[in-house]
Amino acid sequence: MQIHKKPRWALSENDVTPETVFRGRRALLKAAGYGVLGAGLAGPAHAGFFDNLLGNSGPTSDGEVDPTADLYPVGRNDDYQVMRPITDEKLATTYNNFYEFGSNKSIYQAAQKLPIRPWTVTFDGMVEAEKTVDIDTLIREMPLEERVYRHRCVETWSMVVPWTGFQMSELVKLAKPTSDARYVRMETFMEPDIAPGQRQSWYPWPYVEGVTVEEAMNPLAFMVTGIYGKPIEEQNGAPLRIALPWKYGFKSIKSIVRFTFTDERPVSFWEQLIPNEYGFWANVNPEVAHPRWSQAMEEPLGGNARIPTLLYNGYEEEVASLYQNKEGEKLYY
Repeated sequence: MQIHKKPRWALSENDVTPETVFRGRRALLKAAGYGVLGAGLAGPAHAGFFDNLLGNSGPTSDGEVDPTADLYPVGRNDDYQVMRPITDEKLATTYNNFYEFGSNKSIYQAAQKLPIRPWTVTFDGMVEAEKTVDIDTLIREMPLEERVYRHRCVETWSMVVPWTGFQMSELVKLAKPTSDARYVRMETFMEPDIAPGQRQSWYPWPYVEGVTVEEAMNPLAFMVTGIYGKPIEEQNGAPLRIALPWKYGFKSIKSIVRFTFTDERPVSFWEQLIPNEYGFWANVNPEVAHPRWSQAMEEPLGGNARIPTLLYNGYEEEVASLYQNKEGEKLYY
């Protein structure tokens, strides 16, 4: 008889906030007229304020209708759970890093200017044939599921999010890379007329990130198209981002337009800008400090206390084998 052993970070569905509860709270807030809260209330210190409002509703969008909205919500994959409460939706959708729209955390209103349709995704480099795919076609062809993942920012704040999307391995299969491809270079949009941060010449725009093909094929690597049971919002990386839960959050590039398969290691956005502080691998390790601060503890959004950070953000069992025989590599920042 085969015995299934759940990962250490898993928990039963009974321990996760029921979907009907957070949707009911969202509807209550919307009915009360709290569609948008001031940007100044986006930080973790105001979590009690959001709880008092019973608020899970995301910020009001620009009215653009996502053509794939009929696909959500989708079923949750119970193999991917977290032994921590799911972060309040209001916090996760109003406390964001998105330097294209500004360097503060309250950029969700500015990010609504990003036009997410039409949107295409290009696959090029070492592939059997280069192709460009419409985002709605891509999403509808993929096996969507919901996964609850930890998210750990290098700045030491963290959250737990129910993402909707599909395994990155499915995207690699679609791209059909050649056997010589070793890395996947990912690139975001470049629209300085819309995104004021991209007018700042000291940043190496567009935002670029990369992973190895082996990392891309790991079951944890997840292409995100939705959040909290609906299409993902602009400030969270619409219409397509990646979630790499064992790495620091800056590796999870948002609003992707291009995947290039290559035999040369990509130099990522932050690695170009501050190479002594941000490296290619960026795996979470509480025992390896950032050059300017400790990584031993983290502050969950909405939490009342800091908690210990786990190696590989709690996903060691699933990913540690990817980094064997890499002596001399800076794997952790």
